[in-house]
Amino acid sequence: MKSTRFPSLPQLLTTAAILLCCATSIAAPKSGGSSNATTVRNIQSSFPWYMTADAATGSGIATGTMSLVSSPSLSGAAREFGISFQNSAGERYWAIFGADPSSTNFTYDVQVYIAAPSSDIANLEFDMNQVMANGETVIFAVQCDGYSSTWDYTTNAGTPQNPVDQWLHSTAPCNPQNWTTNTWHHVQMSYSRDSYGNVTYKTVSLDGVVQKIYETVPSAFALGWSQVLLTNFQIDGLGGYGSATVYIDSLAISRW
Repeated sequence: MKSTRFPSLPQLLTTAAILLCCATSIAAPKSGGSSNATTVRNIQSSFPWYMTADAATGSGIATGTMSLVSSPSLSGAAREFGISFQNSAGERYWAIFGADPSSTNFTYDVQVYIAAPSSDIANLEFDMNQVMANGETVIFAVQCDGYSSTWDYTTNAGTPQNPVDQWLHSTAPCNPQNWTTNTWHHVQMSYSRDSYGNVTYKTVSLDGVVQKIYETVPSAFALGWSQVLLTNFQIDGLGGYGSATVYIDSLAISRW
């Protein structure tokens, strides 16, 4: 993961201006990890999404497709993500779903469906980004890593002004190629931050099996963004060339 994976500031500002008016209209109180939580539901269908090839995955080429579909779906409106790639390239898809500089605790909850075959998928990445009151962006990023067969999380090994974003392996096992294809899988994760942007990755769950991470790492980046809450979903290809299709549904993020 590199800084090139983030949306450009002009695009981000334009998107934020369109969406911030509507974010609270679907927020539901008293759900998630706290009785005081605010939950934004069905993010996959309630907000505009954008896509771009992820230059951080190397010299490969990726092309993405995206659409809302009623089948396969649990809510009636799942989002289909397609990727065609060369040299293990990745495609990133993202949406802004609000703004909140003060919340420090989050849960991420999504249903994921991998269309057969899954042999061309290296990693599946699930992110949430928050701009704090000081203007720095906190990156909460977790991926199911098919190379190491672990759940990974990110850290800023540099400083907010001179970031060095890196993946770290947890001890929790995960490989997207081992997920049963053509069926829905329930992915949940929880994390929190302090006022400096140090993130504590707490737990990750796949189909109800909860695995503990409990690692705290610096993860604040001075990106110059406006105050937003943003989510990324990314598919990384595996091998010289290939393609994959993945669906997400019932994406909900809670904060307090």
